[in-house]
Amino acid sequence: MRVRRGERGAVTAELAMALPLLVAVTVGLVWLLAIGAAQLRVVDGARETARAVARGDDEGSAVGQGRRVAPEGAAFTVTEAGDEVHVRVVTRADGPGGIFDFLPSVQLEAEAVTTAEEPP
Repeated sequence: MRVRRGERGAVTAELAMALPLLVAVTVGLVWLLAIGAAQLRVVDGARETARAVARGDDEGSAVGQGRRVAPEGAAFTVTEAGDEVHVRVVTRADGPGGIFDFLPSVQLEAEAVTTAEEPP
């Protein structure tokens, strides 16, 4: 197959134009996956804390159990209303940074509600 002289390097030029876009899309998708994983950790932290308080643990140790699971810097709010335990966890997840500073940080939050267990 013959390539005309004017078409030489066309594939290289097209690849040079598309490669930065592919890298940007890949970084964006990885960032979204990281946000999803952080949201799961926030939900798990709220659930662990609510379960510990419902079992009868003191609030400090229950929040400590939640902090082991939740992302660093998460804020916990524990409220007991009657026989229900409400735990709310809030944190921020920053973008990847660098040349992707334009990606915003995201506030992640979760709430867990459970019924307090009766002591044996």
